[in-house]
Amino acid sequence: MTSPEQGKPPLVLGIAGGSGSGKSTIARAILGALPVGDGILLEQDHYYRPQSHLPPEERERVNYDHPDALELDLLTSHVEALRAGRTIERPSYDFATHDRAKDSTTVAPTKVIVVEGILVLSDERLRSSFEVKLFVDTDADIRLMRRIRRDLEHRGRVFAQVRKQYYESVRPMHLAFVEPSKRFADIIIPEGGQNQVALDFLLGFIRSRA
Repeated sequence: MTSPEQGKPPLVLGIAGGSGSGKSTIARAILGALPVGDGILLEQDHYYRPQSHLPPEERERVNYDHPDALELDLLTSHVEALRAGRTIERPSYDFATHDRAKDSTTVAPTKVIVVEGILVLSDERLRSSFEVKLFVDTDADIRLMRRIRRDLEHRGRVFAQVRKQYYESVRPMHLAFVEPSKRFADIIIPEGGQNQVALDFLLGFIRSRA
C-alpha cells in the first residue's frame, strides 16, 4: 500500500444508509476506481462488540442495529490513527457465531479511507472525521429483499431469524437512528450503486482530491 503524501492528509469518506441500501456497492466502486493500494475500506460491521461472555442463544437476542452494540469509539480512534499516518489492527466479526473473531487485520494508512456502515453518520465524533459524508437512500422493500438474501446466503441465518430480527430491531432502529442521520449527509445518493450519474460525479471528485 502506498502512504499518503507527506503533509497531505488522506481523504476520508463516510457512507451511511439502511441495511441493504447499496453502501457496499458504492464503497467497492470507489476503491475500484483508485490505483491499487490508494484506498482502504473500514466496515462498521467489523467493530461489533465481543459477545463471548454470552451463551449462543443470548447472543442472538442482542440488538445489533443499536449503536451500543458497536465499539464506535474504537472505530473513530482507528480512523484518526490512519489519518495521522499510523497503522492499525482492525478487528473482524463472525456473524455465524455472533462474536468477534480472534484474528485481527493489519491496515496501513493510504490516500483514501472509506468508512461504511448503517450508523457511521449517527455518531458525532465519528462523522466529524469525514471530509465527505454520504447517505445511500434506497426504498425499504428493496433494502429488505437484499438483506434477506445476504443473511441467508452469507451469514448462515434461516428465514425465521431474519424475519424476527427485521421486525424487532432492524426496522425500529432504522427509524430511530439511521434515517435521522441522513440530515448530516453532504450528498444523498438515491438507489445506491444503481445511480450511475451520482457515482460518476463522486468518483470524479475523489480522483481530483486524492
